[in-house]
Amino acid sequence: MPSPISILKDRLAANPGRDVLVWRDRPFTGGWLLDQLAHWRRQLDAAGIAPGAVTALETDFSPDAVALFLALAEARAILVPITAAAAPKRDEFLETAEVEWVIRPDPDGSGQAEFRRLPREASHELFGRLRAAAHPGLLLFSSGSTGSSKAALHDLTRLLARFDTPRRAYRSIAFLLFDHIGGINTMLHALANGGGLILPPGRDPDQVLEQVVRHRADLLPASPTFLNLILLSEAWKRHDLTSLKVISYGTEPMPESTLRRWHGLFPDIRLAQTYGLSETGILPVKSKSSDSLWIRAGGDGCEVRIVDGMLQVRSDTAMLGYLNAPTPFTADGWFITGDAVEVDGDFIRILGRRSELINVGGEKVWPAEVENVLQELENVAEVVVYGEPNPITGAMVCARVRLRHPEDRPLFLRRMREYCASRLQRYKVPVRVQLTNAPLHGERFKKNRAPSADTPRGTEQKTT
Repeated sequence: MPSPISILKDRLAANPGRDVLVWRDRPFTGGWLLDQLAHWRRQLDAAGIAPGAVTALETDFSPDAVALFLALAEARAILVPITAAAAPKRDEFLETAEVEWVIRPDPDGSGQAEFRRLPREASHELFGRLRAAAHPGLLLFSSGSTGSSKAALHDLTRLLARFDTPRRAYRSIAFLLFDHIGGINTMLHALANGGGLILPPGRDPDQVLEQVVRHRADLLPASPTFLNLILLSEAWKRHDLTSLKVISYGTEPMPESTLRRWHGLFPDIRLAQTYGLSETGILPVKSKSSDSLWIRAGGDGCEVRIVDGMLQVRSDTAMLGYLNAPTPFTADGWFITGDAVEVDGDFIRILGRRSELINVGGEKVWPAEVENVLQELENVAEVVVYGEPNPITGAMVCARVRLRHPEDRPLFLRRMREYCASRLQRYKVPVRVQLTNAPLHGERFKKNRAPSADTPRGTEQKTT
């Protein structure tokens, strides 16, 4: 039986002197990566990690992390990546995933690692399916904006098969994390197509853009929140971004105001929306244009359909199922994404998660629409819109706002109310507004939509 990563290894071997990774400003070649993969295979065999073993890989992106990922795939293990961002939920993830082995590579890149056998046997039915097929697995935890996490198990052979067809090579920044479907997709795309993966030392705007410049990156995958922070910090003024050809964005809705500003500042950079979930993998989509939020989805092993205004997907890269939740698939194999969409011919526009919808007296309010308007206000750095119960209307629109500079609260609330009245129907205008100095995003640079108890309170004001 051929190795699950045999095609990828062949492509690395075809040009072993090509730089495929950059870490701490040091390049690593394809030949080095193949040698390190072989090193880790010997370590896995010596530790006794057998095919089908559920193995947590506790690490962030590094050359050894990449080599270990490939080695575990080749060994047909079931891989559970856990990064530092997931530390608060680490024990929960280990238990939910029925992890049998934990590997912690040396963060300094010595080629050594701690191997630990846990006192449990993974017995979930979905693991049995992978073991019977002799396929490697990948288990990812969703990072929902409300804080709940589901364990989605993939057949890694299916995900790897997507990269059998050669595509355009990019020198990509590894902004999305090692335990994120987007980060893994970026890694595999770069390795499979002769590109390069640049691992930044940190994830603030200046650190990331400095790596773009120094290593001539031409692709920056990022979240809308991070792209907004680049604008707010004016880091784009301090770095020459002429090497960038594409900025891809996803993981959360993009405010139109942020997209328009990026397109106005950098008309020669293609802004491409992506769409994917932990459960589906990254799907083939095409933006209508760089300044449009409309996308055409489907093709290349993926179908989409709209049912009652909600997006459903049938894809070759869909997960096998959840370990800790009922199946989200229909009887005929369509994954119910929970995303509401608008349709215009062949194009769709993502409105938001059905779970985030605010029903005000029977009227629908999508947080992203209100956030886009508030984001246009002068002096607003970040904003998150969410719903809270209301005894009269059922729910009310609320907002948490972080300002760029201190401002008189009544003055801000008055001009916010006046601006919203000119752009939104009355029922969409936030009734309760919390001003805070705390960031409104987490380590994954996505907006935190969990109830405000999770966010340090500032001063709440009712606007009506």
